[in-house]
Amino acid sequence: MRALLPDLAPWHASADFRRLWLAGVITNFGTFLTFVAVPVQLKDLTGSAAAVGAVGAVELIPLIVFGLYGGALADAYDKRKLILFTEAGQGLLSAVLLLNALLPEPAIWPLYAVAALSTALGALQRPALDSLVPRIVAHEHLPAAASLNSLRWTVGGVAGPALAGVVVAYAGLGAAYGADVVTFVVSVALGFGLAASPASHEAAKPSLRSIVEGARYAWSRKELLGTYVIDLAAMFFAMPLALLPFLADEMHAEWSLGLMYASIPAGALIVSLTSGWTSRIHRHGLLVVLAAAAWGLAIAAAGVVGNVWLVLLFLTLGGAFDMVSGIFRSAMWNQTIPDELRGRLAGIELLSYAVGPTVGQARSGAMAAWTSVRTSVWSGGLLCAGAVGLLALCLPGLMRYDARTNEHAVRLRAAREAVVG
Repeated sequence: MRALLPDLAPWHASADFRRLWLAGVITNFGTFLTFVAVPVQLKDLTGSAAAVGAVGAVELIPLIVFGLYGGALADAYDKRKLILFTEAGQGLLSAVLLLNALLPEPAIWPLYAVAALSTALGALQRPALDSLVPRIVAHEHLPAAASLNSLRWTVGGVAGPALAGVVVAYAGLGAAYGADVVTFVVSVALGFGLAASPASHEAAKPSLRSIVEGARYAWSRKELLGTYVIDLAAMFFAMPLALLPFLADEMHAEWSLGLMYASIPAGALIVSLTSGWTSRIHRHGLLVVLAAAAWGLAIAAAGVVGNVWLVLLFLTLGGAFDMVSGIFRSAMWNQTIPDELRGRLAGIELLSYAVGPTVGQARSGAMAAWTSVRTSVWSGGLLCAGAVGLLALCLPGLMRYDARTNEHAVRLRAAREAVVG
């Protein structure tokens, strides 16, 4: 049992990692409150699955543009300042949602506008967050840091949606948005305690040329390319979140909506709490493929069964498999990408694991409008499993990846050891 518990070495060794982790827990809690409140408010205002799924469509362009540019900024400027600026901006946007919810007749357009702007700020921030971790955590502790960061997300992911259903039902949308504002205030205060993290001397200034340079490096690394496309396929075909309010209604179990939103993070939390085994796995690419295929099959099962408790069970299993895939993707990225390219590659990573869910929500909403909610869920899961299998056949480098022998992992490990020495 002790071997299954999370490895706390990064937490004990790095004060900055502790601050970043605590700020993330607090922010994620509030973000998931809003994550549930927005589709519920759109459903109440429009009654349309397509309108709820369209949130993903308006988030797509800001995600692509600012994700790539955010990666270039993270390489060229102080990461701490970027994190603080974007965190404060997201707090202000949550305040806009709060004010709109308090109006006698809330408007629909601010929900889409805030979704787009919040996505832009998140896309600017995420590369700085991701590229900061290899600087504040020892190389050998990076898989453990990935597990702990996953735990950070899942704590908020379980508590936030589960509580959001109750808060929205009994206290109203304004209470959910207000709590989100408070969490951003606290996380910004914690962020001021982070040490400065200036640009590497070798880092290029932010420009289209520097972004292209990062893209060329990613293209040259077929095992990295494999992690991107596998995750894109999994999230595009099998992301059912936009449909959960309608699935709960269809099953005459409106009370289960918060639990449905919490089920996927709950599965991820179970894996995170028992992630000690991940530090002993070296075939990261193989685990990424197997877990992504299992995620699709679990989502397909959730769309087929007719019992709400079985739906919750399969959503939980899906979240567990998705977390396994995420841990090993993160380990591959952090252990093989040079520091001077880390921000730009983090921007590409952001696109791989964020564009998929964003477009996937629009796809699932459109499919549900064309066919039915259940058909959209189970067909997407099966398409996910099939696509992952085909991609695995086309990406033998990903399947062969071994952290002990991969040339890029060996080179980066030697460089970190030389710096420590």
